[in-house]
Amino acid sequence: MAVAVRLSEEMVKDAQKYALLNLRSVPKQIEYWYRLGKMVDENPDLPLDFIKGILEGKVEMDRDEVSVFEFRQQ
Repeated sequence: MAVAVRLSEEMVKDAQKYALLNLRSVPKQIEYWYRLGKMVDENPDLPLDFIKGILEGKVEMDRDEVSVFEFRQQ
């Protein structure tokens, strides 16, 4: 369900800048910030870069850009 919300002009301008840099639409950039902030809030002991890596991995999985890793015994 989509819901219209009011955002400050400053927030939208920031989102536009980061969206352009990250090749996202403004709504997708705001969704990314939401997911990132939520994960940081729910996992305060994890480093930010680790959480970003998780989000990047989810995108790769959704795009089917992953391969199976096989452990080899030496």
